[in-house]
Amino acid sequence: MDPHLLRTYVTVARLASFSGAARQLGYTQSAVSQHIAALEQDLGSPLLTRRPVAPTPAGERLLEHAGPLLLRLDAARADVVRLASAPSHGLTLAVSPTSLGPAALAALPPAGVTLRVLGRDHVVAAVAEGAADLGLVDGLAAPSDPLRLPDVAPLTTRGVGEEPVSVLLPAAHPLARRSGLRLGDLVDARWLDAPDAGLPLPQLRAAAGGHGFRAALRYDGCDVRLLTALAAAGHGLTLLPRSAAAGVPGAVAVPVVEPRVVHRVEIVHAAAPPGGAARALLEALATRA
Repeated sequence: MDPHLLRTYVTVARLASFSGAARQLGYTQSAVSQHIAALEQDLGSPLLTRRPVAPTPAGERLLEHAGPLLLRLDAARADVVRLASAPSHGLTLAVSPTSLGPAALAALPPAGVTLRVLGRDHVVAAVAEGAADLGLVDGLAAPSDPLRLPDVAPLTTRGVGEEPVSVLLPAAHPLARRSGLRLGDLVDARWLDAPDAGLPLPQLRAAAGGHGFRAALRYDGCDVRLLTALAAAGHGLTLLPRSAAAGVPGAVAVPVVEPRVVHRVEIVHAAAPPGGAARALLEALATRA
């Protein structure tokens, strides 16, 4: 399967437009049509309906494979380029919104840093593709357990911090006066679904036995302050690391006491040891961990 044809197919399916894909990829519309026809002939199955442009069942299945395959190819290219390139004097650090805690902030060099705030899965992809030298990603885990990160390339991860988690509730909420909360008691509560700004609801479900935690409102963004404002206004509960949940006006942060879970932060880098500013930050974070 030709990866160029596959990339064209993914772009057409994502944009639902042959002409839009041609503009984005820099091809003629005729060339895009030829790419799709060649891929369909190779696989022996129609992949797209034309009016409207939409994946067929076979096309949907191909899309499930295409993203990881193309990311793996981009990661391989970036890995080879890294080996042939001199270390950069600057540092590009990809971070998920709640991964850059006090210890990481203190370890940042005084100059030459570019921060890219991304969704958790996109942090890993940015490092794999060479768009970032290092990544900081976070999630909910049992104490000392590693995070379950997508397997997109030969990457190295290392834990650099753990802290308790708290449920953020409006100050007038009936549970706001509690000294601690069990996640199991909150499975039927109204929750904010903010997969990139807060701790994702699937992680809460997994920690509490695999059910409940229905969303009252979904927030597709990375602004933690907006997420906490939504919680304070009563639009739903959210789970955050203790440092991010503390001191929110109009809200109360109540610690989770059961099950024993923590907010874990890991640093991600390519399999080859980084150099320059990236190595210095890696060593500084390891020292503080």
